[in-house]
Amino acid sequence: MQISNPDKFYDLVVVGAGMVGASFCCALENLLGENPISVLVIEAIPPGNDLAKQSSFDARSTALSFGSRKILEEFAVWQELGAAVCAIDEIQVSDRGRLGAVSLSAQEQKVDALGYVVENKRLGEVLNARLLGSDTINLLSPAAVSSIKATEGGMQLRLQHGDSDAIVDTSLVVLADGGKSPVCEQLGISQSIERYDQHALIANIVFEKPHNNIAYERFTDTGPLAILPLQAIDGMNRGSLVWTLSVEQAAEFREMNEEQLLSLLQERFGFKLGKITNIGERFVYPLSLSLAKEQVRPGLALLGNVAHTLHPVAGQGLNLALRDARVLVDVLDKAMQQGVTLGDMSMLLEYVARQETDQALTTQFTHNITKLFSSNNDAKVWLRKFGLLAIELSPRIRHGLAERAMGLS
Repeated sequence: MQISNPDKFYDLVVVGAGMVGASFCCALENLLGENPISVLVIEAIPPGNDLAKQSSFDARSTALSFGSRKILEEFAVWQELGAAVCAIDEIQVSDRGRLGAVSLSAQEQKVDALGYVVENKRLGEVLNARLLGSDTINLLSPAAVSSIKATEGGMQLRLQHGDSDAIVDTSLVVLADGGKSPVCEQLGISQSIERYDQHALIANIVFEKPHNNIAYERFTDTGPLAILPLQAIDGMNRGSLVWTLSVEQAAEFREMNEEQLLSLLQERFGFKLGKITNIGERFVYPLSLSLAKEQVRPGLALLGNVAHTLHPVAGQGLNLALRDARVLVDVLDKAMQQGVTLGDMSMLLEYVARQETDQALTTQFTHNITKLFSSNNDAKVWLRKFGLLAIELSPRIRHGLAERAMGLS
């Protein structure tokens, strides 16, 4: 529920109500119902039907793994998404102009789907509705954290809400306010950043032929080019494009007229889905690997892009964050059962320990694919050829890759 004046103390304060922060709140509400705690959510963008201003809910789409579906079902979010979700029945991976291709299918893996694609706007509507309709979670928006400091019992925040200020004490702050977190800067938590010297051009596109629920990952001379299936609208065969480009190309392609851009895209992708007839509004983002040097402190935990920002090549960013959120809720539930304060460092270190391997493997998986398939070095080209061939010929290796893509490994 939305409030106008916060209380002086909350057991837990969540900073940021984007996809990660709001999903975490849904998990709290759903899984901790028998142990209610006081929760305050602070969000800079006011909730409402116009989500364009909220960066995590813009015109982009998100690939959700099969594992993320199971998590969102637990959170009672999946059931609300309805027809907005498009299943991925098959993933086709290829290297443009070279031998070697891999096909992963839901049928072979004996699952309903390898993953799903949902438009961020629809996911945002569902999550916002849950926050506004909650009887246990308080939402203060628009609001911002003007200062934060550690206290003996956790954290103290000074909040700016309209023309008024408020001071709130809490046992635990869960920081989910994005990769460029001003709160993280205030706390002096630094990031380890490796820039890829690449940008992602993201847009919705329309094809001549239906996609048949197939996702395409095509590696080109500029880097990975992914096309994800979207639900058809008004008879249009739609897909979500994520096109990795050099810095120079990104600036050029963003301003290029539609006819020229479609011609270049058609050349890079080919005619598997016939002619590409339309491209929507274009968004361009710089790409980097960013890892927080601290994910927890007494009274503080980081979630989502503020903890780890990954290359979008394998669509792992939000899926990893949802697994993090699920484990963090488990740890907080354990803390309450044991009578331990939510911001207790030993409990937060247990969360880090439980997710350390998952985070490391997912980060390295994404990073290594990016490096391998964004290079025209002869040795890496040959490694790609043999690697793709080995995966295609070995059901065991293919199953392992599929499990990683589905968030089940």
